[in-house]
Amino acid sequence: MKFRKETSEIYVPDGIDAAAALARTTHLAVSAHQDDIEIMAMDGVLQCFGKSDKWFTGVVVTSGAGSPRDGIYADYTDDQMRAIRRKEQKKAAYVGEYSAAAFLDHSSSEMKDSSYPGAVDDLATLIKIAGPETVYVHNPADKHPTHVCTALRLIRAIRSLSKEERPANLYGCEVWRDLDWMIDDDKVAFHLDKHENISAAVLGVFDSQIIGGKRYDLASMGRRRAHATYHQSHSVDACGLLNFGMDLTPLIQNDDLDILGYVREHIERFADEVYGNIVKFV
Repeated sequence: MKFRKETSEIYVPDGIDAAAALARTTHLAVSAHQDDIEIMAMDGVLQCFGKSDKWFTGVVVTSGAGSPRDGIYADYTDDQMRAIRRKEQKKAAYVGEYSAAAFLDHSSSEMKDSSYPGAVDDLATLIKIAGPETVYVHNPADKHPTHVCTALRLIRAIRSLSKEERPANLYGCEVWRDLDWMIDDDKVAFHLDKHENISAAVLGVFDSQIIGGKRYDLASMGRRRAHATYHQSHSVDACGLLNFGMDLTPLIQNDDLDILGYVREHIERFADEVYGNIVKFV
């Protein structure tokens, strides 16, 4: 395996060969930053936790060097921040029993450059080697620009592969914008009740972000509990913890399908539902 950055790395918690760790992967998440995986793709982690026939791999495309910092990390340089964030992601991979954690180490500015081929090539290589059934990524309606770019680069990478090499499912997940705005028929609902302690543990290892003033651990668990309660108004809760996803699978099945138009259709269906309820009862 050869990736664009010399500083890239594949970490394997149980110590087997990196290529073998990728090859056994059934569920794979591609995130912009360290800790995004644990916020958005816990369905994949929990689907595989403790299983011998299912394995989860997390991929982080950027270095994390530009992260906000406070507390004991306030005076850390970008290089030090990059190192601590990678260390934290490795801790999460160990606790969550990931098959592997891949660090591609591209910069956010490179990810935002649509002509930059590095991340697309690296992601295509990883997908080809791992051959996952299911892939999780940021949803294209996320409000963080690097998250949106990560989703777009991944879709381009998958579209560069043959139909046989592509995953069966691609889901866009929540981080910087919830997906509760989508109409219910469009939502992919991930039930996350199992191993709640593991979910909390993998979120809690990202000390540089939590101490830095962002309680992602509490916020993520709270959002899941809120989704579970507010998902259905006329029935009891089907589960205690819930995340939503946008099904992006059609975008990797049909290369002619326009990404912008696909997302716009979701927004328009939401608008139609809102307007329809108002018109009905005004």
